[in-house]
Amino acid sequence: MNVSQAILERRSVKAYDPQHKMTEDEIAKLMSLAMLSPTAFNIQNWRFVVVTDPALRKEIRAVSWDQAQVEDASLLVVLTADLKAWEKQPERYWENASKPVQDYLVTAIGQYYSGNELVQRDEAMRSCGMAAMTLMLAAKEMGYDTCPMDGFDFDAVAKLLNLPDDHTPVMFVVVGKALKEAQPRGGQLPIHEVVIYNKF
Repeated sequence: MNVSQAILERRSVKAYDPQHKMTEDEIAKLMSLAMLSPTAFNIQNWRFVVVTDPALRKEIRAVSWDQAQVEDASLLVVLTADLKAWEKQPERYWENASKPVQDYLVTAIGQYYSGNELVQRDEAMRSCGMAAMTLMLAAKEMGYDTCPMDGFDFDAVAKLLNLPDDHTPVMFVVVGKALKEAQPRGGQLPIHEVVIYNKF
C-alpha cells in the first residue's frame, strides 16, 4: 500500500475484534516506524507506553469514558511526552554527527528550551502528534485499523501509568482489526476554505 492510499483509507475505527492479538514482531515493527517521526532538534521527546496488561487496560477504560476500544483493540499505545528530554544528555541526539555540528546543536538545544516551559510543552505536543500519525499510517499499511483518542482523564491515566513528574500524557492510539467499518466521513471542508496562499 502506498502512502496516498493509506491516507485515504485511514479512518477512526471504534469497534475492534477483542480476540485478535498482534505478534511481538508486528508491535516492534510498528513502534520502530513510529520512532522515525521527526522532532525538533532530534530530541525524540515522545515516550510510547504500550499497555498490554488486561487489568491495566480495564482500569484505563474506566477513566476513558468507558470507551470499548481501549480494551478491545489489539494494542493500546499511550503517547506521552518527556517535557525535559531536551536537558537529559542532549549530546545523545547528535552522537553520529560531526563534532562541530554536535557542539552547535547541543548548545542550541539548551538555549532554546531552558526556562521556557511553554515551548517545552508545545514541542512535545507537536512531536507526539506527528508520531501518532506515523503510527496510524504504518498500522494501515500493515493491515490494521486505528483510532486516535483524547477522551480520557489525563491525570488519572498519568497516575495509572506511574508517569514521572516531568512526563505528560498526550493521546492514545488504539490499533487492531476492525469489527465494522467506520461511519462515512462527516464532511470535508472545501480546499479553498482551508488552504491559504501567502496571507489571509
